[in-house]
Amino acid sequence: MRPRPAVMPDLPPEPGVRLTSDGALFAVYAGHATGVEVCLFDVAADGSETERRVPLRQRAHGTWFDTVPGVGAGQRYGFRVHGDWDPDRSLLHNPAKLLLDPYARAVEGEVHLDPALYGHTVGPDLRGDLWVRDGRDSSRHLPRCVIVEDDFDWDTDAPPRRSLTDSVLYEVHVKNATKLHPGVPEPLRGTYAGLAHPAFVEHLLGLGVTAVELLPVHTFTSEPDLVRRGLTNHWGYNTLGFFAPHAAYASVTDPQGVVDEFKTMVKDLHAAGIEVLLDVVYNHTAENSREDMTLSWRGLDQRAYYRLDGRGRDVDVTGCGNTLDLTHPVVTRMVLDSLRHWVQEFHVDGFRFDLAVALGRGKDDGYDRDHPFLMALRTDPVLSRTKLVAEPWDLGIHGWRTGQFPPPFSEWNDRYRDATRTFWLRDVAASAAGGVGHGVRELATRLAGSQDLFDRHDRGTIASVNFVTAHDGFTLADLTAYDTKDNLANGHNGTDGTNDNRSWNHGVEGCTDDPDVRARRRRSMRNLLGTLLLSTGVPMLAAGDEIGRSQRGNNNPYCQDNETSWTSWELEPWQEDLLETTRHLVRLRTEHPVLRQRAFFSGRQVHADGSTDLAWFAGDGLPVGNRWEKPALDVLQALYNGAVLGQESVLVVVNGSAWAADVTLPRAPGVTAYRLLWDSADERPLELQESLEPGTSVPMVGASMRVWRAVGQS
Repeated sequence: MRPRPAVMPDLPPEPGVRLTSDGALFAVYAGHATGVEVCLFDVAADGSETERRVPLRQRAHGTWFDTVPGVGAGQRYGFRVHGDWDPDRSLLHNPAKLLLDPYARAVEGEVHLDPALYGHTVGPDLRGDLWVRDGRDSSRHLPRCVIVEDDFDWDTDAPPRRSLTDSVLYEVHVKNATKLHPGVPEPLRGTYAGLAHPAFVEHLLGLGVTAVELLPVHTFTSEPDLVRRGLTNHWGYNTLGFFAPHAAYASVTDPQGVVDEFKTMVKDLHAAGIEVLLDVVYNHTAENSREDMTLSWRGLDQRAYYRLDGRGRDVDVTGCGNTLDLTHPVVTRMVLDSLRHWVQEFHVDGFRFDLAVALGRGKDDGYDRDHPFLMALRTDPVLSRTKLVAEPWDLGIHGWRTGQFPPPFSEWNDRYRDATRTFWLRDVAASAAGGVGHGVRELATRLAGSQDLFDRHDRGTIASVNFVTAHDGFTLADLTAYDTKDNLANGHNGTDGTNDNRSWNHGVEGCTDDPDVRARRRRSMRNLLGTLLLSTGVPMLAAGDEIGRSQRGNNNPYCQDNETSWTSWELEPWQEDLLETTRHLVRLRTEHPVLRQRAFFSGRQVHADGSTDLAWFAGDGLPVGNRWEKPALDVLQALYNGAVLGQESVLVVVNGSAWAADVTLPRAPGVTAYRLLWDSADERPLELQESLEPGTSVPMVGASMRVWRAVGQS
């Protein structure tokens, strides 16, 4: 067991609960309260529950604390806070409401929607008077915090610590991944244990995945609106506890067992060489707006935890009703403590920060790349050594900030997503209709690592997390089958989810038996995967895209805990082919370091033979030169020079026209021949072809991609 920190005589103890030799030390921040009680819950043999309230007698710097004798691991607890009820001053203390500990390391039970959960008086419709304090006890409807032990046998566990240049990220939902997996024992399907089961790990390793990026696994709950419509928050972006793993994803029910199962999952994935990154939501909480439930932070100290305007109303830059105030030291500490907890106690390897711009907004609500929280992440001796990935936008004013986060952050590159979809779908569709697309210039920039976005502060190509799809939006298969979303099942009359999908149904909306349409859709999927996995930067696959998973046109299934979201592992032959194609592309990336360099390409001569590190050619085999701006230029050849690395060179060729083209293989210094490694026109990767000389004209089908090994330039 880790030694418990000593309490300094002039400072409050660390927040949360620490076991002592004679009980437990409780500490919680409630800066404007007049009193705080810890509520201890015990269950009798007949199932009845008793509550014992113990006042916390000591206070320092807004933190209330005390040692309670006789308390040990397994104890269920919560808090009640006394103080003024003055909404005009943003004081919402209400001792009738049980509150969760923001530092709870385990949470048992669920939120059961009821008017009693609201700090102000509401009726059956959950609407009421914000200025009238409600006297109903909420404890019967709220989960319990649980004290757990930190002891765990990590044995020889060590983080894989893979370089981002060698990484292939796999964004995956814990439940969706294995809920229907036939190789995982039924009791483990959809759980932490299921995700680390050999049957699923074998799939990850065969695919070449180096890291899983888990959709939220912090304890979360569902919004009242969803509950009343019989739905749930399936994705988990509605946090109820920042220190506790979501219990519903465990195969066990005991709180200590939930914690241990999560740790075992990490340990087993590490043993397979796979890193674990968490998608974390520190921009808002499950308490939503001031008009909604009081579950924890709002009842403890609304003025400290949330961004408020001059009239005490929530400043919402998240679209979820509230925004945590990372300018307040208590909130900043809570987030940093949470992050360190997941690294030190759960051994996770990094984080993807949801709506990260919200975490970097200062006192004036503007984004500041030198925000104290971001500076703390960059300098913390624990967190600065992990992988840090920002979703570089939020819903507030000037919320789009791609390319504007400081090192060592990497960022989700939405410009990459949009450019790749536009080139292979929208532009090909325009070409098929006799029109003209946007040309190859934007795609070339993304293929080469998005230097226009990430070239400042020596960030390098690893600052760009390239993706074509993610949990939010169409799947890869649906991008090629739907022009418009079909989100009616979500209950928002189809108004939710983005309309900017940049998709193409290839002439038929949704499912079809037309063999030509289906063949062209499959080639488009292969083009998108080929571009993603052969681009400079850090590729991220959305789970299920490698087997053509469909959500039947729903591009926002955040509330669909059913077959819409669960991955089906009953594969048709074309899905087996797509899986093998994905594996082949990852192998090409792994075998050719020139495709995953950290430094940006200069385009200047790097070898005595006159070759450059990256050279661009048009379909005629001649340098692009001043032809970049021509929209009709839709055939592009990129020659990545491996000689500077002592490796093989690679030629990537794209034909973004819907029509076949004759492509002349370029003449370049040191290149004596080209050998085909992959052609997206093939349903399944074929054996290597014979070599062709530079200057040879080869036919290339419309809307396709090829990869060649440049022989002799190494």
